[in-house]
Amino acid sequence: MNRDDNKYRAYVAILREELVPAMGCTEPIALAYAAAVAKKTLGAMPERVVIGASGSIIKNVKSVVVPNTGHQKGIAAAAAAGIVAGDPEKKLEVISQVTPQQIDEMKRFLATTDIRVEHIENGITFEIVVTLFRGASYAKVRIANYHTNVVLVEKDGQVLYQTQVVGEKEEGLTDHTLLNMKDIWDFIQTVDIADIREVLERQVRCNMAIAEEGIRGDYGANIGSILLDTEGNDVQVRAKAMAAAGSDARMNGCELPVIINSGSGNQGITVSVPVVVYAQELGVSEDTLYRALALSNLTAIHQKTPIGRLSAYCGAVSAGAGAAAGIAYLYGGSFEEITQTVVNALAVVSGIVCDGAKASCAAKIASAVEAGILGMHMFDHGKKFDGGDGIVMDQVEDTLKNVGRLGKQGMKETNEEIIKMMIGQ
Repeated sequence: MNRDDNKYRAYVAILREELVPAMGCTEPIALAYAAAVAKKTLGAMPERVVIGASGSIIKNVKSVVVPNTGHQKGIAAAAAAGIVAGDPEKKLEVISQVTPQQIDEMKRFLATTDIRVEHIENGITFEIVVTLFRGASYAKVRIANYHTNVVLVEKDGQVLYQTQVVGEKEEGLTDHTLLNMKDIWDFIQTVDIADIREVLERQVRCNMAIAEEGIRGDYGANIGSILLDTEGNDVQVRAKAMAAAGSDARMNGCELPVIINSGSGNQGITVSVPVVVYAQELGVSEDTLYRALALSNLTAIHQKTPIGRLSAYCGAVSAGAGAAAGIAYLYGGSFEEITQTVVNALAVVSGIVCDGAKASCAAKIASAVEAGILGMHMFDHGKKFDGGDGIVMDQVEDTLKNVGRLGKQGMKETNEEIIKMMIGQ
């Protein structure tokens, strides 16, 4: 694949679009972003707030600590952070710069303002509508389908900005359906590292920093530290422990940024940290590391494309399989080994459900990374899961189609039941 090829340019664009910084769990941050845009549009502090959120947004915001809020959780806290201290120009880093005085102001705002949360069902998995009121004036902002996709800005009956929402199509992003494992393999073998170095170097720097902070600090369930204490310190344990520690930190209020993947910080950590840990162990070149990371990231994005941003299918599964592909590449793996590693991993852990963002995500990440590494070792020992074994098919793309179908259609009712449980229905 050469630099003049349309698909080459698309793959570079996908990495640049998807691997962006975010502070905190991305669903509450998207909500804070919507609230910050609405506050700027209103031009004043609101007296009343109405937040409409799809079930999957409620699921992923309900139990997670919002950074820079004084350790507060949930939808109202995320909105308050965006209203009081948000800078909409920073998008997913909207609340990255907050003063102690603003945190106190958030607490007063939450205590004194009428904030109502509504569960909205418009047939879109990812939807946020924030409406702010002051006197006779109001401002409304709607986000749909992905975290920064503002599709409506309205003030006092006048539509200031609107774009059409066509189902769950991600308008404005490079077409992800161009991805396939054969072309991903070709791309990572031939890519000019200068085209992807900046985005991947940032991913290494940011995601390793939060992983190391997670090991040092006391966050959530401390899954990373528990793994190191109970299973030892070899590279396989370190790979899953460091990834889990990064998740524990970001789910529980750490204010360090994460470079995301497929709209998720947990997935961004999972596709990158284990690959970096193995690269350090093996002493590979920077060039080899970046090619492995490009493989890991694109493999995860490819898996997530048919599933969608939010689902009852745990995104760590896709990310763990992607990481294993990257690790296999570090060991000199062939295309066959890479793809069979992914298939083996998915055959093991495709049943993990997503019940929202919270501390247990770290343990799920550890399981997904372990399954990925097991899938790689299986191939090394001449073993694999064959077509006809459950959802596994003879060709990797057919297996990935099955996984996409499982995550999108098959687990739709599961997602609805999880949401009902979480909102007390």
